Amino acid sequence: MTQNIDDTIVFGEQPLTIESVVAIANGSQAALNPSDEFSGRIDRSVAFLERLLREDGAIYGVTTGYGDSCTVAIPPSLVDELPLNLTRFHGCGLGDDLSHQQARAVLATRLNSLTQGMSGVSMPLLKQIVTLINKDISPRIPQEGSVGASGDLTPLSYLAATLIGERDVIYNGEVRPTVDVFRELGIRPIKLKPKEGLALMNGTSVMTALACLAFKRAEYLTQLSTRITAMVSLAMHGNDFHFDEALFAVKPHPGQQQIAAWLRDDLQVNRPPRNSDRLQDRYSLRCAPHVIGVLQDSLPWLRQMIENELNSANDNPIIDGENERVLHGGHFYGGHIAMAMDSLKIAVANIADLLDRQMAQLMDYKFNNGLPFNLTGAEGSRKSINHGFKAVQIGISAWTAEALKHTMPASVFSRSTECHNQDKVSMGTIAARDCLRVLELTEQVTSASLLASFQALQLRCRSNELSMRDLSPSLREMISQMGAEFDFVSEDRPLEQDLRRFIAFIQERRWDLY
Repeated sequence: MTQNIDDTIVFGEQPLTIESVVAIANGSQAALNPSDEFSGRIDRSVAFLERLLREDGAIYGVTTGYGDSCTVAIPPSLVDELPLNLTRFHGCGLGDDLSHQQARAVLATRLNSLTQGMSGVSMPLLKQIVTLINKDISPRIPQEGSVGASGDLTPLSYLAATLIGERDVIYNGEVRPTVDVFRELGIRPIKLKPKEGLALMNGTSVMTALACLAFKRAEYLTQLSTRITAMVSLAMHGNDFHFDEALFAVKPHPGQQQIAAWLRDDLQVNRPPRNSDRLQDRYSLRCAPHVIGVLQDSLPWLRQMIENELNSANDNPIIDGENERVLHGGHFYGGHIAMAMDSLKIAVANIADLLDRQMAQLMDYKFNNGLPFNLTGAEGSRKSINHGFKAVQIGISAWTAEALKHTMPASVFSRSTECHNQDKVSMGTIAARDCLRVLELTEQVTSASLLASFQALQLRCRSNELSMRDLSPSLREMISQMGAEFDFVSEDRPLEQDLRRFIAFIQERRWDLY
């Protein structure tokens, strides 16, 4: 599945969806709501702030220092310099950089928060973010350095720095100084107004961007792991009555029921006589709807939490220009995203564990109902020196173990920071990064499982135990599509490049499944 990059996502018009953020991440263009009502709301917020400044109003982060320094008054002559200092002293991120796609998602999530009109930012700032999106320029953002409250300060400082022409950007696949790219494209750096540095940085937009990307990857894994389960069940001569509609009617979790229904559709196959004496398959087949169903049933409430955060004003203070109020609070706290990502990574890691157990059965001659050792396709005397998917199964076990290791909740590791002002923090960004790592490992397991189950079905067909024409239309199409990309393993060969190619297919959601 590919995104039509000609689509334009309009900000400030209606609530954005996870899919809108993913569309921007994948190349869609951005535009601001052209209505006078929208621009008026933005302008009134700025005008209210400017009037307060003229009247010597005390505004956190505008006429005071930040965080524990909120008791430090800023001389009027230095108020204009304060946001620049804020962006600069937070330029201490470390670790790997976010990808270009992830950084584009950050641009989308921060822009959407600011277009709520409750942050005191000007139209030129919003337009500068739109320019970055539409020129396909993303800030270079190091992944590490956020505790998730007071928002994603350090990573978002790299976005703020880009808008004013500082630090580096990713452009045309290269990391280059922002000033050089701006000069080349005729983009003028903006000057941050007194509240704008804080408005850009004091929010949950990095963790929310990563959560949007994670959600879509997990959503696809529910479908693909179901399809693999069907392929494994068929290759193992499994019992399709484990997915009976009447059976699942008495435990009515809707997501679990959906997985069982997908399996029933896939397994409408003219089967040969079963070569198994097991009345009940092992749990990794029999209970697959119950495992995958947990993730499927979690998706609606995860979407609600992520999209609520996405469509919120999440900095501090909130500038209510309509009612002319400055509201001091803690909307930068990323607890909802932290909980969503900690929960999602556990559900996803369970998918890896499920597939790992299915593969252990599928490749073990003691359990696979007559398939060759390790799914080798070699015949005759060649069987003795060929080992098929033996090492792949070891790899699946390793990737699964690492995924499971990353399921420790990040949100319970709050740290007291910044002179004990930020004394309870969310760790939402770390939770989101952990979730992406679990997804990556699970996609590796899924890629290997997909190739192994394809090999197993091919072996059944070659031994005339199955015929392609007897498969359900969905399975027949899947096998045909895979056969165009992957050669049956008749003699041992390195499978790394095949695995990597299918991981890419999974991440781009190549197959329309259900």
